[in-house]
Amino acid sequence: MEYYIIGERELVLAFELVGVRGTVAVNREEALDAFNRITGIGNSISAPVAADRPKVLILTEGVSVLLEEEVLDWQKRGDYPLIVEIPGIEGHIKGKKSLTDSIREAIGIQV
Repeated sequence: MEYYIIGERELVLAFELVGVRGTVAVNREEALDAFNRITGIGNSISAPVAADRPKVLILTEGVSVLLEEEVLDWQKRGDYPLIVEIPGIEGHIKGKKSLTDSIREAIGIQV
């Protein structure tokens, strides 16, 4: 399974050490450009065709906040790549729901 990460420099470098390609994004423009290129939105010439897209797109929470609307729209489409959020280099963003919190809220029980 192919992965791709968009995030802070340190995390992108760490993921590249284990063979995961990525793009460093420090502002909305860089994050949006990388997101559109990987998902194929906007018909970018450098966008991979659907079969060559990574199956999992890893976004740091900071990048996810910058691209909140685009990420939500993409997830509603139910297409690859699957988007997974991870905490950034500074740790979990206060006030942002974690995946575990969302699951607890959805099923109504605490695990």
